Amino acid sequence: MSATPDHGGSGASGRPARTAAVIPAAGRGVRLGPGAPKALRPLSGTPMLVHAVRAMAGSRSVSLVVVVAPPDGADEVRRLLDAYPLSGSLTDTTEVVVVPGGETRQESVRKGLAAVPETVTTVLVHDAARPLVPVDTVDAVAAAVRDGSPAVVPALPLTDTVKRVEPRTGERAGEPEPVVGTPERALLRAVQTPQGFDRATLVAAHEKIALEGEGATDDAGMVERLGVEVVVVPGHEEAFKVTRPLDLVLAEAVLARRRANDGF
Repeated sequence: MSATPDHGGSGASGRPARTAAVIPAAGRGVRLGPGAPKALRPLSGTPMLVHAVRAMAGSRSVSLVVVVAPPDGADEVRRLLDAYPLSGSLTDTTEVVVVPGGETRQESVRKGLAAVPETVTTVLVHDAARPLVPVDTVDAVAAAVRDGSPAVVPALPLTDTVKRVEPRTGERAGEPEPVVGTPERALLRAVQTPQGFDRATLVAAHEKIALEGEGATDDAGMVERLGVEVVVVPGHEEAFKVTRPLDLVLAEAVLARRRANDGF
């Protein structure tokens, strides 16, 4: 994957270089079983990461995609991306860069953000494990940020009832957990990616919010801690996260349907 860098103005497509996408892809995805890192697992013969990069690059808004590789795997990821072309005319002016990540997702996003030129005012953060997000969803998130929302997440209403429980830990791990509450489902949303941010807001969140352990799994949650409003736009059922083996089966089915419907 290669393209013409264009951070200050417009590229050959006349697309302003205002939006960049950061894709943290340093996780190993242990729930998918042993083997390659999750982002490098193939879907219909193409690594999930490549599908995710194509989804970001297919947006009219995105002119730069920053892929955050495992700390010792940047060269391998760069070679992998170079082996797969971007698809479609809109992606011809999209630059794809690879940087080494950190030990936690939060650290990896911070390193990816540092690679984004200051001329970029909108930043999308996208999970490599959501390889099939439609371009329309990417466009909707970016547009909402450009229209003035400092933080935007795509999300879907829940279909299952959710229970709050008292977890059993230590010697009691594995025992039945007592229910302590049932949130009102109509007030809940299942959040997806890409999550979009005004650049200054996201930078401030990563500078001011220090989280222990594995760090933040959700950049919007960090922004919330700043007291900044986060808004929701409609997500899409195909933007699901590939986490378990059954998700791989579903992703293959989605790709098969797309090939049948769209001829690609």
